[in-house]
Amino acid sequence: MGQFLKTLFSSLLLCLALLPLLASAEEEDCDSGHGGGGNGADKGKALKFKIAAILSIFIGGVFGVCLPVLGRKFSFLRPESNFFFLIRAFAAGVILATGFIHILPDAGENLTSPCLGEAPWGDFPMSGLIAMASAIVTMLIESFAAGYFQRLLSGEKNSLPVVAGGGKQVLGTGGGHEGHVHVHLHGSTFNESGEIKLIRHKIVTQVLELGIVVHSVIIGLSLGASQDLDTIKPLLVALTFHQLFEGLGLGGCISQAKFKVGTIATMVLFFALTTPVGIGIGIGVAETYNENSPTALMVSGILNSAAAGILIYMALVDLLAAEFNDPKVQGSFRMQISCSLSLLLGAAAMSLLAIWA
Repeated sequence: MGQFLKTLFSSLLLCLALLPLLASAEEEDCDSGHGGGGNGADKGKALKFKIAAILSIFIGGVFGVCLPVLGRKFSFLRPESNFFFLIRAFAAGVILATGFIHILPDAGENLTSPCLGEAPWGDFPMSGLIAMASAIVTMLIESFAAGYFQRLLSGEKNSLPVVAGGGKQVLGTGGGHEGHVHVHLHGSTFNESGEIKLIRHKIVTQVLELGIVVHSVIIGLSLGASQDLDTIKPLLVALTFHQLFEGLGLGGCISQAKFKVGTIATMVLFFALTTPVGIGIGIGVAETYNENSPTALMVSGILNSAAAGILIYMALVDLLAAEFNDPKVQGSFRMQISCSLSLLLGAAAMSLLAIWA
């Protein structure tokens, strides 16, 4: 499963890296300007703001994703604490608003552009179809992966011979009774529900990062290719908060998944660097990249639609359903109200950012 996701990550990033080369200014512009406009002075100022955006967005992303991960050392930020439940609800609202408010409308606008022609883009709501398909595929990946690991663990448990006392016997290297190790089913070694839950957290976290990364590279590319100061300035602030809030959501999932230190570091850097890398690519191709070309509209529209489906499914099913059905929340009316308000605050904060980004 991990290798599959790594391959998928690499393929998508390669596709996004090649997008500026495919969508050059030589393609038909459909009566819209591309990133190459502006005089020399404006370009110089724009470059300074883009560099500032790279630093600001990187710092915001690192801080957001690391807060829940490193917060495990503090009691109020541990996964079982009340405050962490509120953080998760806030982050789920952010991710839900990202899918519905930020990504899906942009994808629909791209895929219904006159540049792409009527068939099939203008005749059918392709963005909704792709989002629905990606949500279904995400559910199937989770279901089949969790089922596979559950069967694997059950097979390992059943392969051990039964001994008196309701335990399992594992033969050691010693040969006699001294070489026998007794493992009881009620112990932590064969706690299947805990193992499956942890595996599910790992799958959810990796798929969630996949959806976030796709969108992050595209918005970074758009900022980097733009030469309009009136566009870049508000985007610098809005995208910094955008990455901060998304980082909180992803960091909460990483914290629950209990990855090894090396995996955590890789995921944190991967998330924090994607938007800055997208901005860097945009800066490099600002003179030639045409975001209104048919190729750019089609690729970004399809990928954004898929990312929206992933994030909406994750927010509703894996984050919010798990959060609000947790016995700790269900058993306390105060926690239900608090988590509901936190959810609404997160969704409102991210929706408000749509004014600028």
